[in-house]
Amino acid sequence: MLQEAAFTKVKAETSNGSGADLLIEALKREKVEVIFGYPGGAVLPIYDKIYDCGITHVLPRHEQGGIHAAEGYARISGKAGVVIATSGPGATNIVTGLADAMMDSLPLVVFTGQVATGVIGTDAFQEADILGITTPITKHNCQIRSVEEIPRVIKEAFHIATTGRPGPVLIDFPKDIAALIGEAPTDPEISLPGYQPTLEPNYLQIRKLAEAVSTAKKPVILAGAGILFAKASDLLLEYAEQQQLPIVNTLLGLGSFPADHPLSLGMAGMHGCYTANMALYECDLLINIGARFDDRLTGNLKHFAPKATVAHIDIDPAEIGKNVPTAIPVVGDAREALSMLVKQDGKTPQHSEWMKKLESWKKEYPYWYENAESPLKPQRVMEMLYEKSNGDGIVVTDVGQHQMWAAQYYPFKKPNRWVTSGGLGTMGFGLPAAVGAQLADRSACVIAVLGDAGFQMSTQELAVIKEFNLPIKIAIFNNRSLGMVRQWQEIFYEERYSHSKISVQPNFVKLAEAYGIKAYEITTESEADSILNEVMEANEPVLLDFRVAESENVYPMIAPGKGSHEMVGVKK
Repeated sequence: MLQEAAFTKVKAETSNGSGADLLIEALKREKVEVIFGYPGGAVLPIYDKIYDCGITHVLPRHEQGGIHAAEGYARISGKAGVVIATSGPGATNIVTGLADAMMDSLPLVVFTGQVATGVIGTDAFQEADILGITTPITKHNCQIRSVEEIPRVIKEAFHIATTGRPGPVLIDFPKDIAALIGEAPTDPEISLPGYQPTLEPNYLQIRKLAEAVSTAKKPVILAGAGILFAKASDLLLEYAEQQQLPIVNTLLGLGSFPADHPLSLGMAGMHGCYTANMALYECDLLINIGARFDDRLTGNLKHFAPKATVAHIDIDPAEIGKNVPTAIPVVGDAREALSMLVKQDGKTPQHSEWMKKLESWKKEYPYWYENAESPLKPQRVMEMLYEKSNGDGIVVTDVGQHQMWAAQYYPFKKPNRWVTSGGLGTMGFGLPAAVGAQLADRSACVIAVLGDAGFQMSTQELAVIKEFNLPIKIAIFNNRSLGMVRQWQEIFYEERYSHSKISVQPNFVKLAEAYGIKAYEITTESEADSILNEVMEANEPVLLDFRVAESENVYPMIAPGKGSHEMVGVKK
């Protein structure tokens, strides 16, 4: 009898309840702590269960704000951001956030309500084909068709979103499925034969790269966001010091290597520094770790790293060779690759002359600007934010000139302190993303660096900041214009400022005060110094309206169609 029992298959544990019950149970199994969601008719069965489920729910004042907040949460926490939106316009309002997360490789699990299964395809009230709309901008999407599959689909969604190259996963949830009662395994096994990301690199390719490093005369590492996703900053530092390899960062890779380290060359790209861009142009070995070789980094591909043997380490094989021909492809997780590289016995490259040249460039061509007490210079404001936060803040930006000044003048010494919209360049991203970042790290000093135009795309999220008393310091770089658009019109369109100047804007101080948030207008450096001393440590949100010079431009700059060596606005 005992022998027979040993061969009896134990029945998997199951759970009974509505589809909404099973959804909440699945989220708890994934240890979800925060949901960013906006209720509506198609998700009312789900919201009835959220009412007393114990998971923190954040109600954005616009669905796009909710998904950007989830992106900020994902970037800082390393966990999947969870979003719920209703059908139709609720679902379509999150499309921009999905595209943003897809381009910047951020893990999200997004639930959209859908009309009942019996009327799908009839143009029912608030129906939208969200699967068709989002197929190109999600890592995976699907629609729930039965109560029994809910736990498995959700478990698969979190696995897909957070493994390999991270990205957004969307689950469409018909209203009747959420209300139906059923039974399903509580912890189902998942089988995804078509999704098996390669984590461990090929040893022979790693060996080939190690040999290339040992013979290089002008090597450089390009460090992208993939290092941050792989939690490999410590190994990058170890490997760079072991081989004495200089490091260039992409915009999204900032913080993956300490900016104050002697081997750091700074950020490359359209508004990167002279040393970093020239290092990419002059190098004979370029090791890309976790970066996409996007156009804002490379400039004209004909002039990008023209003398270099290119090695590319990436967990997404589709990125290798996509834009830049690659001699040494290494498919795998950045942490695994760096772990293997530090164990190689290759000799350190003999490149002392190269290192001397790089050091002389760093001293001769730093970022620069002409400071003045008034009008207030945005670069100086950024330096002061760095000083007053002891260089340890989480900086969240919108998109435009202020974004580039933040990247240039706030040197990040630690990983996961930088949140910005890179690939899609989404205005309105910064304020809600700061909400998510602060919820991910309640003890951090979060600084939302925003332009006055982008801020006006998401001002309603001030309500969320006040509701949760999030001590975010909101720094608006107010130049009364669409700053980067104005700069391009000045340089490339003969100063024909077509609709880039903002003639009417609200009083930001009064607007913040209307939400119960303390606010200041700042016009001079001395005012900035005094007020920042007062508010940076305050355990409450504060809005700072910095009235910066309206005509200030971001330099250096690589014009469209030019190579990385053809910068303008370099220090004279």
